[in-house]
Amino acid sequence: MTAAGTMTAALVLAGRRNEQDPLLERHPGLPSKALLPVAGEPMVRRVLAALGERPVWISGLSAEEAGADIRSAPPAPGPAGAVLAAVEAGAPLPLLVTTADHALLDAEMVAEFEDKARASGADLCVGLAERSVIEARFPQTRRTYLRFADARVSGCNLFYVGNEKGLEGVRFWQRAERDRKKPWRLARRIGPSVLLRYVAGRLTLDGLFAHASHRLNASIRPVLMSRAEAAVDVDKPSDLDLVEAVLGGRA
Repeated sequence: MTAAGTMTAALVLAGRRNEQDPLLERHPGLPSKALLPVAGEPMVRRVLAALGERPVWISGLSAEEAGADIRSAPPAPGPAGAVLAAVEAGAPLPLLVTTADHALLDAEMVAEFEDKARASGADLCVGLAERSVIEARFPQTRRTYLRFADARVSGCNLFYVGNEKGLEGVRFWQRAERDRKKPWRLARRIGPSVLLRYVAGRLTLDGLFAHASHRLNASIRPVLMSRAEAAVDVDKPSDLDLVEAVLGGRA
């Protein structure tokens, strides 16, 4: 386990959606999904509790709104932009990044991700959970999985930016966000041969990260999480129901 004195600083992404958020229909007075009550406590406060005593920055929500003694990062469009803006404003590297809707996150999961990311020696790490792990714990849940030749994985909203080289991966992420409605540009950025291997089911998980590392001249690694809860965020009403059930001991 990581010692308290060497805890990585953290950034919590709490940006608001541009479109109407169905989760706020039951709470029309709330300015942000991050403040949605989950088991009687604002969702973002659960995430902050999981991060413990480390220095914490928050983007998309003020420290006053979060009700915590943390630092406010400047606003920026998109998650990747928020990470870059926070670093430019003084958030230190290495930096652990998660989201305000990660309501089941706890200190054990944070420590697992941080320890594995540090041990990898990578410039940038991305938290993932395997389908077998998720479905063993939550057999009824519906998730979007990336299908590799050797694994089916889902994102965990956990990222580790180890140093300046790791920021190259964040900048690539930012460019990819801009191209999300222009698939031909996104394919060109990823690399057509890699995309074809993925579509054909011949691309391995490590193969993707090796390609990304070579393309960006940075070491980028996946971190596979051992608990299914790491892959659960609150993005729609059914997610909220699942989280409430877990916290209430009913799932």
